[in-house]
Amino acid sequence: MLEAEEAKTHFDKPAIDGAALGNDADDTGAGAHPLFRDVPSTVGFKKLRKRLLREMRETLERFAMVRPGARWLVAISGGKDSYALLALLHDLKWRGLLPVDLLACNLDQGQPNFPKHVLPEWLSANGIAHRIEYRDTYSVVTDKVPEGATYCSLCSRLRRGHLYRIAREEGCEALVLGHHRDDCLETFFMNLLHGGRLSAMPAKLVNDEGDLFVLRPLIQSAESDLERFAAAMRFPIIPCDLCGSQDGLQRNLTKTMLDEIEARYPGRKTVMTRALANVRPGHLVDASLFDFAGLSLKQGPDA
Repeated sequence: MLEAEEAKTHFDKPAIDGAALGNDADDTGAGAHPLFRDVPSTVGFKKLRKRLLREMRETLERFAMVRPGARWLVAISGGKDSYALLALLHDLKWRGLLPVDLLACNLDQGQPNFPKHVLPEWLSANGIAHRIEYRDTYSVVTDKVPEGATYCSLCSRLRRGHLYRIAREEGCEALVLGHHRDDCLETFFMNLLHGGRLSAMPAKLVNDEGDLFVLRPLIQSAESDLERFAAAMRFPIIPCDLCGSQDGLQRNLTKTMLDEIEARYPGRKTVMTRALANVRPGHLVDASLFDFAGLSLKQGPDA
């Protein structure tokens, strides 16, 4: 944790109480959460919204994420993914399909030129309960990381630690993040090519302390779909001036590689994502996962 640090916290309560208004993902205007009052009425957007909601519901059910009455801290950075996450969760909750309490949280990390007013104003205007907290992790990262090295690892650890703390303070049992299918694939290939291990981003895990779930309800959704959704919803996107300004990050290179594969062989990302849920330990070489020593041959006349 940061030493001798001033913390500033802002709370706001929702101005509008949600209500269940049916399961039709085409609802707009008065028949939907305020976030969706001015959405496009095109067939394309309705199909996109329905697909994202279906994928989220499948993920929530497949990984048993929902405990009725629980409280979730939804991390929102100001990027397209976290906006989409928050909007879709509130869409499900409004329809009576997500019986949990949602609290949006933005951690202002003291990045240069960060527009502090954007998220509080947007969240309040849409009746979303939220907490904004200021912690100057930017100065810590730039002081500790050598010139030319990437900031992502330390920045992520500091951010995650504060979000865990806030979740505990708010009585939440889960921290909900906006990682999507492409993030999962990129992490898998980074671990494969640079870490020497087969691992990716799980949809659900328990933190090291064992007192909080970490949930990723968008883990089946394509980044391209979330980009289209964010554009149609006209979210006030805030760019990352810390990590996003660095060139040559391994994740960026991995992302480019996967995009080139997808462009050349459409649908490969979907196939690779399916493979992550179709693991066959006996066809790998990890003796801790499969009892190779216990394999035996048939004996007798039937051999």
